[in-house]
Amino acid sequence: MDNPRLQEAIVAGQPLETRPRRVSLSVPAASERTLAKAPTIDVDEVVIDLEDSVPTGQKTPARRRALEALNGSVWRAPLVSVRINAPGTPWCHDDVIALATAPVRPATLIVPKVEARDDLAFVSRLLDGLERGARAPGPILLQALIETAAGLRRLDAITESSPRLLALVLGYADLAASLGRSRAAAEDLDRWLPIQETFLLGARARGLQAIDGPYLGLDRVDGFTRAAIRVRDLGFDGKWAIHPSQVPPLAAMFTPTPEEIARARAIVAALDAAERENGLGAIAVDGEMIDEAVRLSARRVLARARAAGDP
Repeated sequence: MDNPRLQEAIVAGQPLETRPRRVSLSVPAASERTLAKAPTIDVDEVVIDLEDSVPTGQKTPARRRALEALNGSVWRAPLVSVRINAPGTPWCHDDVIALATAPVRPATLIVPKVEARDDLAFVSRLLDGLERGARAPGPILLQALIETAAGLRRLDAITESSPRLLALVLGYADLAASLGRSRAAAEDLDRWLPIQETFLLGARARGLQAIDGPYLGLDRVDGFTRAAIRVRDLGFDGKWAIHPSQVPPLAAMFTPTPEEIARARAIVAALDAAERENGLGAIAVDGEMIDEAVRLSARRVLARARAAGDP
């Protein structure tokens, strides 16, 4: 949590747990040119990738470039996270040690191919020891990439595995391979709906953010737009982008309209006033009963609005 803009957000009353991730831009640490451009991009979160986009022989230099970028860049993104290599690989342990002890640490570590409680527990315990040894000012939080059938089936156990867990990310490419889906089936949005519902339920049951993975289909305009609108309307908090050109349209799609913002403000204000003045936890607003669950949704809307610059 050493990002200066992140510290400002915390002081302003918007802790890391509530920072919206309308758009998370994944940037390969193997590409010096792309990594050098990443700090200039206005996006909610940049994810520096040490995993799938980095060939086996480039893992060590990619990690070094990621550390240099964290330490030597001024980022427009308020959140900078790193996708480490999966637990059980030869590089996971070194990734966690290097990032947890770096002069400027990432806001979160994104753990890929999480399939069981022990995957996150391992990373969490390692961070516990490293942060105690370094007297870190605060914990690095975790995001879990769910991208296998085993991970999807064990969502309940995974979401209970670490108090550091902040968000779940749904990864389609590896999940399609895990399920044995053909390319055509993987690009059919309707075939993913049961999985998206299961994933969203698992995240929300534990109060976690639900982030959709990148769109990998061949239809780069209509298919991309339909996929993003689908998960937005389902209730996902945001979506990953794999190219800077995807950032503006995704940000627009996940930014609430003025009407949605006005309604959210009215709900929060009315329920706050009812609690303060009458001790009521549920009231009617414009003919609709609202309670804490509705206020939670309204606050999510307002968080997205703040991320878009709405005061």
